[in-house]
Parts: sequence; C-alpha cells; structure tokens
Amino acid sequence: MSNSEFPSLQKLRNQSQILPGQYNKILVANRGEIPIRIFRSAHELGMHTVAVYSYEDRLSMHRFKADEAYQIGKKGQYSPVQAYLAMDEIIDIAKKHGVSMIHPGYGFLSENEEFAAKVENAGLIWVGPSPEVIESLGDKVSARVLAAKCNVPTVPGTPGPIEDVEEAKDFVKKYGYPVIIKAAYGGGGRGMRVVHEGDDIVDAFHRASSEAKSAFGNGTCFLERFLIHPKHIEVQLLADSYGNTVHLFERDCSVQRRHQKVIEMAPSKTLPDDVRNSILADAVKLAKTAHFRSAGTAEFLVDTKGRHYFIEVNPRIQVEHTITEEITGIDIVSAQIQIAAGASLTDMGLLQDKITTRGFAIQCRITTEDPAKNFQPDTGKIEVYRSAGGNGIRLDGGNGFVGSVISPHYDSLLVKCTAHASNFEVTRRKMVRALIEFRIRGVKTNIPFLIAVLTHPVFQQGSCWTTFIDDTPSLFDMISSKNRAQKLLGYIAEMCVNGSSVKGQVGVPRLHEEAKIPAITDPATGASIDVASLPPPARSSGWRDVIVSGGPEEFARRVRRNNGVLIMDTTWRDAHQSLLATRVRTIDLLNIAPSTAYAFTNAFALECWGGATFDVSMRFLHEDPWQRLRKMRAAVPNIPFQMLLRGANGVGYASLPDNAIDHFVKQAKDNGVDIFRVFDALNDLEQLKVGVDAVKKAGGVVEATVCYSGDMLQPGKKYNLDYYMQTVGQIVKMGTHVLGIKDMAGTMKPAAARLLIGSIRKAYPDLPIHLHTHDSAGTGVSTYVAAAEAGVDVVDCAVNSMSGLTSQPSMSAFIAAVDGRFATGIPESAARELDAYWAEMRLLYSCFGADLKGPDPEIYKTEIPGGQLTNLIFQAQQVGLGDQWAATKAAYTEANRLLGDIVKVTPTSKVVGDLAQFMVSNHLSGPDVERLASELDFPDSVLDFFQGLMGTPYGGFPEPLRTNLTCRPGLELKPFDLQQVRNDLHARFGPEIDECDVASYNMYPKVYEDWRSVLEKYGDLSVLPTRFFLAAPKIGEEINVNIEEGKTLIIKLIAVGDLNQETGTRDVYFQMNGEMRKVAVQDKKAGVEKVTKPKADGHNPNEVGSPMSGVIVEVKANVGDDVAKGDPLCVLSAMKMEMVVSAPTAGRVLDIFIKKDENVEGGDLLVKLGHPGTPDA
Repeated sequence: MSNSEFPSLQKLRNQSQILPGQYNKILVANRGEIPIRIFRSAHELGMHTVAVYSYEDRLSMHRFKADEAYQIGKKGQYSPVQAYLAMDEIIDIAKKHGVSMIHPGYGFLSENEEFAAKVENAGLIWVGPSPEVIESLGDKVSARVLAAKCNVPTVPGTPGPIEDVEEAKDFVKKYGYPVIIKAAYGGGGRGMRVVHEGDDIVDAFHRASSEAKSAFGNGTCFLERFLIHPKHIEVQLLADSYGNTVHLFERDCSVQRRHQKVIEMAPSKTLPDDVRNSILADAVKLAKTAHFRSAGTAEFLVDTKGRHYFIEVNPRIQVEHTITEEITGIDIVSAQIQIAAGASLTDMGLLQDKITTRGFAIQCRITTEDPAKNFQPDTGKIEVYRSAGGNGIRLDGGNGFVGSVISPHYDSLLVKCTAHASNFEVTRRKMVRALIEFRIRGVKTNIPFLIAVLTHPVFQQGSCWTTFIDDTPSLFDMISSKNRAQKLLGYIAEMCVNGSSVKGQVGVPRLHEEAKIPAITDPATGASIDVASLPPPARSSGWRDVIVSGGPEEFARRVRRNNGVLIMDTTWRDAHQSLLATRVRTIDLLNIAPSTAYAFTNAFALECWGGATFDVSMRFLHEDPWQRLRKMRAAVPNIPFQMLLRGANGVGYASLPDNAIDHFVKQAKDNGVDIFRVFDALNDLEQLKVGVDAVKKAGGVVEATVCYSGDMLQPGKKYNLDYYMQTVGQIVKMGTHVLGIKDMAGTMKPAAARLLIGSIRKAYPDLPIHLHTHDSAGTGVSTYVAAAEAGVDVVDCAVNSMSGLTSQPSMSAFIAAVDGRFATGIPESAARELDAYWAEMRLLYSCFGADLKGPDPEIYKTEIPGGQLTNLIFQAQQVGLGDQWAATKAAYTEANRLLGDIVKVTPTSKVVGDLAQFMVSNHLSGPDVERLASELDFPDSVLDFFQGLMGTPYGGFPEPLRTNLTCRPGLELKPFDLQQVRNDLHARFGPEIDECDVASYNMYPKVYEDWRSVLEKYGDLSVLPTRFFLAAPKIGEEINVNIEEGKTLIIKLIAVGDLNQETGTRDVYFQMNGEMRKVAVQDKKAGVEKVTKPKADGHNPNEVGSPMSGVIVEVKANVGDDVAKGDPLCVLSAMKMEMVVSAPTAGRVLDIFIKKDENVEGGDLLVKLGHPGTPDA
C-alpha cells in the first residue's frame, strides 16, 4: 500500500465526525491540563482543535496537543495572566482561523458573561451557559437571590456585593464571627479569606478583593457566615437548550486547602440517602429555574446535623469532573460540546432514570507546592517525570514532562490523578499505590501530603470536613520523597564541571577500578571462607560477647588473664588518620567489614570511631558518623569497637559542659561503641574524670589513658617515671577497667617501654595495660616487644599497607617478632590476606598521602605526633608554607618550649602546630613571641589553651608568656539545654532529628549545620563509590550505586555541554537506569558575569527569604522599623495567590532588598533583621 493510499488524519476525523459540518473546529481559551482534556473529547467527535497561549506558555504541552496553536498578542503585550483574559484578541484568533466554537475551560474567562456575549456576537458558538445565565449564576450574590426564589436554603450572607469594608464590619456586628469573604466572580479558592474574631477584617477584605481582581478581572466580594466542620457536596448537572436537566449525582469535595479542593470523591461515602436526594432535587430545581444550559455544578454545604445550604452554581466544567465521568461512564465535555451544537439530552441518551453510578472514584490534584512550607508554590524545571498507570488509574495532565518549566505565573496544578474501583477502600488503596509510583524531580510536589491524607483514619471513614487539613496538624508528618538519585547526579555533575572540592586532596585516585575483596582462609583447616555468602559471625565468637554477657569488669579480668598479647587493629581509625588525613570513607570500611569480622575474630578490638574521624566525617567526607557506626556494628557483631574520647572535650577541641559529654557517650554506647579510650591532652585528671564518669554511667568499658610525651629516659625531663607513676596511680583510683598508655609522637623507646610497663605491672599486677604508639622513628615493633616482655596486655597495630611511618607498627611484623613467645590470637596469614585490600586503598586514597619516604628519628627532637605530622604537612601547604617544612618543624620545637613543654595530643598538639605555623608565617622567633605577646593576634587555639579551655598543663602555664598574653574573657560552661537544642534542630531540619543529631550539634554546631546543607543538596554521599566521590567518571563510564538493600542506580555519564555564556552554566547529561537526565552546573572557572540577588540563610531567622518565586506587590516595612514576630514585611503574589511574608522573629529592619513590582525567586533575601534597637545599617 503506497503512502498516498493511507488516509490523512483530517480524513479520518471527517469520517468519524458526529456534529454537523459547520461545527468542525473548536478553540479552547485556556491553558494547562483542561485544554488537553477538551481536545481529546473534541477529537473523538471528529473535530479540529485550536489552542491559544501566552508568550510565557509557548513551550506548554497544551499547545502541542492541538491541531493548531496561536500566541495571544506579541511578546510583552500582555502579562502572563492577562493574555488569557484578552477577550478580543482570542476572538480575533478564532475568527481568523475559521473556528466555529469556543470552550472556556475553567478559571480565566469561563464565568465571564461579557466574554460569552462577545463570542456569540461574533457569530461563534459558546460552549457553556448563555451570558444571561452566567450573569445570574456566576455572580454568587445573584445566585442567592435565585435560591430564595426556589426556596433552597442558603448560608446567611450579605444581600449583595459589597465594595466598602464598612459594610463588612456591619455584617460582622449582626451575625458575628467567623465569616468568610468570597470573590463574587470566580472560584478555585481565589479571593477567599476566613476571618475569625480578633483577625484584621480590613486587611483580609483588601487582600481578597485584590486577589479576585488579579485572578478574574473583577474584585467584587461578598460575605457569608462561616460554618464549623461542614462537608462540601456538589452536584454535577447537564442541561440542554430545550429545558431538559439531569444530575450526574454528587461529589464530596470536603478535603480543601485555602478553599481550593485537594482530593475529591464520588459519590460521597457518608452522606445519608435522604440528604443526598434533597440536594440532588434542589440542584435540578435551581438549574431549571435559571434556564441553565451546558455543564455546571451546584454546590452545597452540609452541616454536622445533616442540614444542607446552597452556596453557588458554577456555570462551567469543574476540575474534578473526572470522578463523575468514571462512576457514570458519561463524557461530560463531549456532552457540553454536543449540547452547544444543538443536541438534546434525549439525543445523547442521557435520561435521568438511565443514569446510574458504578463504584467509587477519587481524584487527587498533584500540584507543585511544598506542604512542609505552608503549601508554598514551587517553581523551576522538571528534571524527572515518571507517572503512574495501571488498572483503574486515569491521568489528566498538562505540563508534566521532563524539561517543563513551572513558572510562578499560573496555577500550581501539574496533573490530576483519578482512581476508580468497585468500592471506596479499593479505590483509596489504588490511589495510594498510584501516587507512590510517581517520580517528579526538580520541583516540590504535594504527593507526600496527599498520601498522608489518604492514609488518615478520618479520610478512610469518608468523614472529612472543609477545614480537615487545617484542623489536623498530624497530616504534615509526611513520608517525603528522598530524591536520592537526582541529588547524587548533582554531586557527580559538579565533579565533572568543577572537580573535587574535598579539602586536602591533591590529584586524583591512582586506583581506577573497584577494589577486590580478598579471600579469607580458615587457619584451622586451610579452607577458603566464602564470606560473601555467609552472615556475619556470631557475637559469641569474639571478645565482644564477654563485654555484653559479663560486663566491663569481667572483660577486664579476662583480658588480664589472657595468656599472650592481644592486638587492637587501628586500620579503621588512627592508621588512616596518620597516613591519609582521616579521609577513608564509610563505604570502603563496610566493603572489607565482613572479611575483617572473620579474619580478626580474636582481636581485642577495632579502633574505628571518635577522635578526628568524627568531625572529618561531617566536615570533609559529608557523611553521618553515627550512620557509619551503626552500619559497622551490624557488619561486625563479634569484635569490640573502641573509640577515642577526649575527656571533657568529648570529640571536640575544647571543654564542653558535663551533661553534653554524658549525653554524647550514651549515644555512642547505644549505637555500638564498647570500649572508650578516654584521655586528656594535658593529662589533666579533672578533665579526664569527666569522660571516665560519663563512660561508667553509659555502661561502657573505661580505658582511662595517660598520654606519653618526649623521652622519659632523658635526664631532667619533667615527664619522667615518677610523673607517670603518680598519674597512673590517680587514674587507678578513678576506677578504670583498662589502663591506656598513648604515645602519640612515637617517642617511647624500647628501654622506656620496658621500664614504664614493668613499673606499672609491678605496682598493679591485676590491671590490664594497653599500649599505643606510632612508628614514626621506625622503632615501634621493638618498643612493643619490650612492652610485651614487661607485661603489657594489648598493643595497637595496623595491617601492613596501613602501618609504619606516622601510623602504628605493622601487625604482621609484631606477630612475627613475638612468634613462639606471646600468642596474639590473630594468625599472620589473616593480617596478610586483609592487607591485599588495604594496599589497593592506599592507591585509592593516594591523593591524601603525605609522601613520607621512611622513618624520621628526628621525631625524638620535635615530638610531633604521628597523626599530626601528616596533617601538619597538608596545613603547611594550604597556608603557603610547603617550601618551609624544615623551618616549620624547628618552629614546632620552639613553640612547644614557649607553651611550657606540654603533652602533645589532640587538641594540644594542634595548639603547638598552629603556633609554629604562626611563627613561620610572621617570621617570629621564640624571643619575638615572648616580647610581642600583648600585640600579636594569636591563633584561636593558642588563646583557648591559655584561657584554660583545654585544662591545666602539668607544672602550670608558662611565664612570662601567660602574663604578657591578653586572653579573651573566660567562657562559663553552663549545662546545655538539651531539650532546647532538640526543639531548635527539629524546627530547622525536620522531624527525623534524633539524639545522635543533638550530640553532633553539641560537639560541632557549625560543622553539623554545614553537613546538613550538603545533605540537603546532594543527599547521602556515603553510598557513592570513592573513585567517583573524589574524581569525575569518564564519558561512557558506568557507575553502580547501591542506595539501599535491593536498590541500585546505574549511572552513565553521556556528555558535558558547552558553556552557556549568559548564565555561566554547563549542562551535564547522564543516563540513570536507562533514562536521560540533565543537570545544570555553574562553571566556577568561567569568566561570566551573572547578576544574582543575595540568598537568605535558611537557618538564620534574621534573614527573611522569599518563600516562593513571584512578584512583590507591596512592601510594608521600612528600614529602621522595629517589628514583632508575625508582623507583615511585604506581600508576594505568585500563581494568582497573594501571600503576606511576616517577620519570623522580633527585631529591627536593617535592610530591605526588594521593591514593589520586582520579581523574586524562592530563597531570595527580602529583609534583614537585627536585634530590636540595633542601629540602622
């Protein structure tokens, strides 16, 4: 069959045409979803369709669904809304292009009798009631007159429209509050305000009138008494030109927000039959009396006693007509068009006794609004759009597609979802299922809220009322969409355009493939253990069972009775802190966790949490340290976890109130920590005791620790054997379960270990001793062997690839050194097998390595802690001192002297390092610092030290520096108000806040806030493979991201677009699970000037941001005004709705960043406040 033999589309329509030939072309004077809905019925009738659109709507879907489409006016001739109100322009388009009918849809000009008259006067067919009927019914005041004529009850209200607010005041005096102000023309919740006693009726009246004029071109309003808890019932009507009228039964539209319907059902589930029949009869009576024609809706309120009151007749198609179509099987739009063409109800077979209902239907209006922010309309580009479907689901959409730009100019409706089934409960479940299927990204939607309503017991009973949403705050406890995929794409796209922003990173990873998980061998049988197919080992297989079953005291006894030297593996914390700037991520620990659980079953513990890893997780890795702890605990249930606790500092760098430490330690214990290595950087026993007591309260194993500094064998050293034995004695009196000795700098020589450990063992034969050192000088294994000979119980080691240099001694080397003398419980083969993985990790994290070549015996002189040495090299490079590393090391020694030869452990080691870099940067010698102390701007850490915020050093603070140094005022450490912190975090970050969040905030408020900002922007980045966290993928490279059990994202980078010279952005294209995704990224290297308004800090109540995109219609405040909380600052108009932006807190207006008629985007800074009485900015 040749192409010429195929019938054309027009020919097919002509063959199926139902209406007479002169009615073959229809224009819809509307936008969004309703024109598309009308086009479909028109096409089924064999008609040709015409769309009109504003310039701003030139890419809207309704334009492309029509056979022809024409722009209303020229660019800039009309505002976005005025274009659809341009009667003459629309009629001219219709006449010019041979249109025979005009359908107004709903909203805009649908209830404007002047437009209807103009259409008919132009010789065109108006699909709707006659202009005279529109005038008598569309005006709600005239409709009340009609109701009185028909003896249909109405709610008490003003006898006619009012233009003077004084008339409103008189009505309130007569009937009392509450009242509702309504636009006389139009609907959809526009121009409505409920006013309760004590509210400002004058402002409400003006706002309603202004909103009505903007939406409908007429600001006339009237007042009614506002009923409490009524149901909103409406009756669908159809009437022809011959006096015939039928009803299509009722709809229950009681679920409303701002008087705009949100969810509708048909028929009403709880309406008594006698009330239903009375309402249906009254609706038909009203239509017949008014000589109604076409489709319309009679609306009623039903109070709690079953009395119904007529509200109005809407002389147009309604948004929710779809549910009536579903239960009756009648195409209402098709009937409208046929009636306009002269058909009778009889012609169409629409006889009242033949019209029945079948089952139930529910419609949800999916809008681009954010329920969590008082339903503020959201704007932007739809990045992802995946709709629902399946049995019993109908979608009526407009601009729901990828790439669609949602503007602030129009209604926020995106798509209508209608469900239909045999009974109400099945229909409800079907709707919930459909809503869950939707995936809409790029703009916020009300889908989580709709689900909350549909699953609420009141809705399930069908007994909602018109203020149900306002009266039920629990509806806002929503299950929100996480938008995880699009957020992750945003991070990868940022990486593709601007590179990594991880602090301290130099270059990219040298590992270009996924690390391999090594095979683990059972040392008893020599058989390979298939870890991947096995569950985690039983808790009873390791030392953790002793803690859980027997408690800390029994654990300490068993450790002391152990015949040998146990090993704690530091690979998961201190080793990577020392070698890789603490940058190892959760995903790489979890990948090797199952193998570690089997290989190191007999390990004393895994050091895996606390210390610097806590804040670095949030600060640089953008991860939740608590989530890391919980996931590691689940993967390794058998080996104890040890964390590092800085005494009264917690995991911070300065002292905190005792209750904050107690709270933090309890969360750590509850989430998986077993052993707490508690230390104070200055061996300040009072500070140490805060941490020890907190661990005891929480039920953890206390490992109170003495910090070792320098060479105790050196004559004249103040930290000598007597000092350490005295300190240990006081620690023992505190009641520690295990004694820790922490040699942070690696300066403990073998002879010192033999002397110190031997002396402690002799004095305290039943005390378990745990030694920690760094291998900076290369003597670590020798020191451990000497300690073992002297009676140590536990030593810290790391797997080979993560050992040596500034890290801990090699596990394999130590096991070999004591082989045949001391059992460690860990087979050397197990350490070697796991090391294959960590060798690859060194390549993966090579961009953080300090590139140290070998041991540094100079450490005995500088005493720089191993963990700090790597970081100090990075810091020197960051501040431009990379080429002065030798000078920095010399300055470190001098800074230590100036500070009084202190114990150098975090955070005191940071004080020494900061002072050293300060001296090198400013070319200061030690004597210079002492002489100029009162004039120098010292680093904060140095001031904190001399203020005593880190405790008191042994021997006191040094003179004359302490006297000459002017410190800031002391800080009084009052207990934190934990409940207030909870409330504040809940208000700022949502209901998912838990006690771990409170603990994080107490430790690092600013770091926590910054992490939350990254989390909000990019989601949980811990699931992203490290290669792509640190470097961009190659074009065409595929990334597998497991976002949760059984859910994997397959991401492929397709292209990075050219620079947009106007915006300075680049589009990055991906395939995500086979779907195309696009992310726009600001190119930070581009030299494009982009004028942007400042954005408000959403977490700062003094910066008032725009809640949505829109236009400023009024500025109510002035610079210098003192405002109370809730006072109006400005009025914003968006999506035909006006919103008063109020002061979130009391204060003085310091600056105003907007003016009348100015366009703003969501988040733009509008007003800046200060404390009341603050001088003007």
